[in-house]
Amino acid sequence: MTNLIEIKGVTHAYRTPNGPLPVLEDLTLSVPEGEFAAVVGPSGCGKSTLTRLVAGLMKPDTGEVWLHGERVRSPRKTVGMAFQNPVMLEWRTILENVILPLEIVAPSMPRAQRRARAMELLELVGLAGFENKRPSEFSGGMRQRASLCRAIVHRPDVLIMDEPFGALDAFTREDLWQTMHALRAQEPFTAVLITHDLRESVYLGDQVIVLSGRPATTQYVMDVKYPGTGPRQLDGLYTPECATMLATLREQIQIAQGRVAPKEA
Repeated sequence: MTNLIEIKGVTHAYRTPNGPLPVLEDLTLSVPEGEFAAVVGPSGCGKSTLTRLVAGLMKPDTGEVWLHGERVRSPRKTVGMAFQNPVMLEWRTILENVILPLEIVAPSMPRAQRRARAMELLELVGLAGFENKRPSEFSGGMRQRASLCRAIVHRPDVLIMDEPFGALDAFTREDLWQTMHALRAQEPFTAVLITHDLRESVYLGDQVIVLSGRPATTQYVMDVKYPGTGPRQLDGLYTPECATMLATLREQIQIAQGRVAPKEA
C-alpha cells in the first residue's frame, strides 16, 4: 500500500524569549493512502504542531514532510482541516459556510454545482433541512457536523482533525464517531486525527500512533484489529480485544509521561 503521508526525521522548536522550545525531535512516521491514523500522546507533546506541518502551515527546522510523493513547502489545497472549535461565519447560512472552500479552491465551479455538492454532504450527516439556518441556531454537535462537511466539500486527499470532538458530551461524541465512518464509506479520504480519547482512537483509527513526551518522536504504532466484520459497532469497544488494545495504549501514554518505565525488549 502506498504511503500518502511521509514524515521523515522532522525536528522542530518554537522560538521563545527564553530560547528555543523543542517540540518534535527526529519524528518519522507514515500514513498509507486511504487509512485513518489517530495520533495520541501527552498534552503539549507536539501533536498540533504535527498537523500544521502536514498541512504546510509551518515548515520544520529539519527533516521533510511529503504528500503524494511531493515535498510539502507551503499550504496545500488538497488538505482539509477540522478543529475542536468549528468557527463558522455567522453572516452566512450553514449551506454557505460549507460551500466556502469551493469558492476558494474551485472558483470556476458553477454555483448550482457547489450547492449540490454541499447539500449532498449535509444530507449524509443528517443536516438536510437545516441548510438555511445560521450557526448560532445550531448545537455544538450540529456545528461540528457542518464543519466536517466543510472540511471535505472540496474532496481533499487528506483530512486533518485536531480534537474535533473533544468539547462535546459523550453521547454526541459517539454519534459523531459513527458519522465519521459514514463519511469515509461515502467519501474516501486519508485522515489524521489528533485526540486525547483512547476509545476514539481505537474506534476510528486503522492505526494509532503514540508520540513520546516533548520533544516528541514516534514511540509506538498500533495496527487496530477491531473485532467483528463489516462497519464498526460501538459495542465492539467493550470486547476483550478492545480492552487489550486500550490497556496497551494507556501503558504507552504512561511511558510517554514518564510515569512507567518502558519494558525491556
